[in-house]
Amino acid sequence: MQQSINKSNRLNNLSYAIRGPVFDKAQQLEAMGQKIINLNIGNPAPFGFDVPDEIIYDMIMNIRNAQGYSHHLGIFPARKAIMHYTQQLGIHGVTIDDIFIGNGVSELIVMTMQALLNEGDEILLPSPDYPLWTTSVALSGGKPVHYICDEESDWNPDLDDIRRKITRKTKGIVVINPNNPTGAVYSKEVLEGIVKLAAEHNLIVFSDEIYDKILYDGTKHIPIASLSDDVFIMTYGGLSKNYRAAGFRGGWVILSGAVHKAKSFVEGFNLLASMRLCANVPTQYAIQTALGGYQSINDLVASDGRLCKQRDLIHYRMTDIPGITCVKPKGALYLFPKIDLKKFSLKDDEQFVFDLLSEQKVLVVSGTGFNYIKNDHFRIVFLPSAEELETASSRIRLFLDGHRIRKEELEMA
Repeated sequence: MQQSINKSNRLNNLSYAIRGPVFDKAQQLEAMGQKIINLNIGNPAPFGFDVPDEIIYDMIMNIRNAQGYSHHLGIFPARKAIMHYTQQLGIHGVTIDDIFIGNGVSELIVMTMQALLNEGDEILLPSPDYPLWTTSVALSGGKPVHYICDEESDWNPDLDDIRRKITRKTKGIVVINPNNPTGAVYSKEVLEGIVKLAAEHNLIVFSDEIYDKILYDGTKHIPIASLSDDVFIMTYGGLSKNYRAAGFRGGWVILSGAVHKAKSFVEGFNLLASMRLCANVPTQYAIQTALGGYQSINDLVASDGRLCKQRDLIHYRMTDIPGITCVKPKGALYLFPKIDLKKFSLKDDEQFVFDLLSEQKVLVVSGTGFNYIKNDHFRIVFLPSAEELETASSRIRLFLDGHRIRKEELEMA
């Protein structure tokens, strides 16, 4: 009898719900000719959000220069542009050698955890989080420990909960700001509190700021690295969202603050960067143009811009459904509504997501897919057109009305 080939044990308890079983079900339905409204992934291109022409032009003009490997940290003009950007952000003391370019932020997150963690080391992560962070910690032998983000406080992290969960095994704190999936943009007081805790316990701060320009209603984003020169901070950014270039896979990480305390770790990170030879080179030629050029994202997030109007539309349509509440996002591309499960014949968020897809052909992601501690939320991407969002929200309302528990049933319960 032939023995089966099994996956690594390290993968047994890992998942990525954005492209998990419900996504697979959606793929099956599409293969059968069904049209699915996809509200599950923050991929701007399919919805008509194009990369600015000048970025495309510079990549084309430099394509012959991009035929060979580059320096493992990235090409000089790109890193120089990112260094200048740190000066605009108020992050002090960053040099060219403190900047690593990667194949998207995703690659850099995985490399970070591989370079840092030993078996059983702990990383504090937000709940809800972007699930790549949790899986990267676990895949690298570490233990993900989730701290609460408080829905009642505009989804800001709960500093007391972070403090309670710091142990002698804790190596760092992950901050996702602006946040995916909640759309929260953290207050200065909370960010200062995180920096203070990191300083007290000699922790690294890993700050995922990929949405730092996608802000609404005049909201200001504060880079956490601008608040401290005494804590070692790694700040992640890239082209995927601000410049609608998700498929280009152009990301970077900036090392700042007490870099001198992390000499051994930086050597390890450098080794991993060298092992993959370099990040894709054509995209690196887009970085200087992107950061130094016209910031068209500002037009999209303005009060009359497409992203802002779509956010307002889907937020209104969701909160107009009895039994649904939602904190209005201040940044990013997502809504994170809450379902009052007592009012519906639904067990949890996973059943809601699966049955919504099956009955109404609308694909969203469950809140527990983002490692949220409660089972009553889901994430909506508001990149599709206003017309498609109207259709999707009507179908969600229809679905929930069909599963609503009648008043007499509630009284009997």
